[in-house]
Amino acid sequence: MDSICRREFLGTAAAAGLLAGCKVSGGSGAQHGNADLAAQLQGIAEQILAEYPQNATILGIAKDKLAPLAHQWQDQTPAGFAARREGIGKRLATLKSMDLADLSVPDKLNGAVALQAHELAQEGYAFGFGDPLVLDPNNGFRNTPYVVNQLGSSYVDLPDFLESRHTIANAEDAAAFADRVDAYARNVDGETERLKHDRGVGVVAPNFNLDKTIAIISGGASEDPEKSAVLATFRKKMGEARLSDDKLAERVKQSMATGVIPALQRQVEELKQHRAVAKSDAGVWHFKNGEAYYRWALKAGTTTTRSPQEIHQLGLDQVKTIQARMEGIMQKQGLTGGTVGERMAALGKDPAQLYPNTAAGREQLLAYLNGRIADVRTRLPRAFATMVPGRLIIKRVPPAIEAGAPGGYAAAGSIDGKVPGQYYINLRDTSEWPKFSLPTLCYHEGIPGHVWQGDYANRMPLIRSMLAFNAYSEGWALYAEQLADELGVYADDPLGQLGYLQSMGFRACRLVVDTGLHAMQWTRDQATDWFVNTNGDPRSSVQAEVDRYCAMPGQACGYKVGQLEIVRLRDKAQAALGAKYDLRRFDDAVVLGGSVPMTLLETVIDGFIAKAKG
Repeated sequence: MDSICRREFLGTAAAAGLLAGCKVSGGSGAQHGNADLAAQLQGIAEQILAEYPQNATILGIAKDKLAPLAHQWQDQTPAGFAARREGIGKRLATLKSMDLADLSVPDKLNGAVALQAHELAQEGYAFGFGDPLVLDPNNGFRNTPYVVNQLGSSYVDLPDFLESRHTIANAEDAAAFADRVDAYARNVDGETERLKHDRGVGVVAPNFNLDKTIAIISGGASEDPEKSAVLATFRKKMGEARLSDDKLAERVKQSMATGVIPALQRQVEELKQHRAVAKSDAGVWHFKNGEAYYRWALKAGTTTTRSPQEIHQLGLDQVKTIQARMEGIMQKQGLTGGTVGERMAALGKDPAQLYPNTAAGREQLLAYLNGRIADVRTRLPRAFATMVPGRLIIKRVPPAIEAGAPGGYAAAGSIDGKVPGQYYINLRDTSEWPKFSLPTLCYHEGIPGHVWQGDYANRMPLIRSMLAFNAYSEGWALYAEQLADELGVYADDPLGQLGYLQSMGFRACRLVVDTGLHAMQWTRDQATDWFVNTNGDPRSSVQAEVDRYCAMPGQACGYKVGQLEIVRLRDKAQAALGAKYDLRRFDDAVVLGGSVPMTLLETVIDGFIAKAKG
């Protein structure tokens, strides 16, 4: 594995001071004791929740003094954007005044994590366009220059949230549901105002992404209020709770009829205005400040200061390393002739590897996924000393948004344990998921990946349960794929192991393609062709991936960068501890230390090494 030097990781002046064991500042906050520091961080966490209130529901803490948040949704209007920017500035001043000198003290490490998150967010908000979502506890990875795109908007997010996260057990929950539908209408119009602003400063998505976005949102804009998905969800949940409230049902219907659907129609019209001036230029280089924006997006996505050129070369080097290992397996399986990409593409079309693209085929595929999760659970005691439940359900991406959605994604369960982790797979076309490619997705999105790691995060102080860093989160999930391989899940499945290595190659290709699009002015077709030819994935899924990188610059680079750093630190711990090294304890240290920038992950592992040495 390529090593990544510590000096290359995110290092503002404040962070450099932290890692040197110095105070961030000599401000008046330096005299606060640890108890006061913990209280301050709790207050900051609650302020972030107030800005992203739906996360109180996701985390399962919308109760007692936080109960009003169950009725709310983040404010997507221009005023809401401005208020979040102002809040970041105020909290950052507070964080910089804290005494964070000794990062061996958990609360001080928590403060350092919050400080770096706010610094990143402030840099993103300075551009004045798009959505810098660093502090969003659920979507912090989804930074985008385009307020509405095929991957994210009120229409993409809110109906699914109401179906999968907003529970109705009593009349109060039902009223909260209706309140959130009212917020839905306000936010769609708020997004549209911001779209107009961004169009005015030349920030317009590529035409091909706009085509997808317009098609997706047009579906909502043309709904019959009486048959809308949101109203159907409300009625279903009310029925399951054995509740009846015709007035509230009528209110939800009227909110859809007079608020949400007309607002979506207005949003489609604004998106068409974008489409009229849009170009096919795929990268952010095509608008003013695009180069600076991409440097920030890479920094947010990887918590490094590596240049696009360095990351591009890292990807090329990793592809060679991974494909060399694939070649050895292919030779043993009699898969010869052509490039690695060509052979994987042929294998992916083998009828024996494909599920029927039917309702029954999708059910078979989901059953297979559940079987892989059950199998890996039996192996986890060899990789972790501290176990968690890791409850999860595997779901199909809602068909209404699957055209623009990624291949798979996941969210951890709630802190109170009432809502399990949820792992989504996009089944728009089962031919995109040959059987050999499926196990590794389970280990990445589910266990021991995102859902598993989320269970540990949920046991941390609130500020740490909420703040997530893309390189850590996705680096851990990619490391989880590696861990599953090391635990022997492919001992009798060489084609599955090829699928795992293709997945690793997929993430290496992302380094090349993301930087190619945004820094080297690659076209959409150029990026897609290179990806398909190199890694052998289905063109339809690669096309969706490339379009994703256009909408979320830099995010796709966090996976391999994060995983390589975790492996580097594992090698460091093993070399330092010798006979005292225990994989289970190392893995515990990574997940129990919580989501951190990569700079601070080394601090966490250095602490683990020191403690293990005794």
